[in-house]
Amino acid sequence: MPTVAEQLQRAREEQKLSIYQVAEITKIKTDHVRALESGQFDSFSAPVYIRGFVRTYARMLKLDESQILANLEAELGKTERFREAPPLTKKPRGALDFLMLKLSRLNWRVAVGLGGGAVVLLLGWAGLVSLRNRSQSDPLKNLGPGLYQSRTEQGGEVLPLPTNSVHKP
Repeated sequence: MPTVAEQLQRAREEQKLSIYQVAEITKIKTDHVRALESGQFDSFSAPVYIRGFVRTYARMLKLDESQILANLEAELGKTERFREAPPLTKKPRGALDFLMLKLSRLNWRVAVGLGGGAVVLLLGWAGLVSLRNRSQSDPLKNLGPGLYQSRTEQGGEVLPLPTNSVHKP
């Protein structure tokens, strides 16, 4: 199976295009077009440039982009330099970096929906527990005996209760 570089070069030659014409149409530097056709990917600083230029070049040549990119991924996976994305900083990655990476890959529509559902369930459960505890406990159970004493035991005057003619319960 021919490499990506060979496929690009052969397709360009079949369409009788020069490297300069390809560079003018795709807006890719001629040095980069030559590097892509020769398979010298080390002249690029990151694999994202290689993928983007190959996609643009394959689209211009009317090649199967997905097949070309799949072949490119297989070729880049064999090289140590382009196997992984380059780090943005020279610092070692910590737990916070790992957490932020996982959060950036999260589907937020699903997460917000699930989180909102969990909050509603938690509030419903807390409300049921609160109602159950409120109905089972006697609010006057833990009051001291002094609060139940009537004022008549202390020697005060007792007033008669009003009759039920005014207020009916």
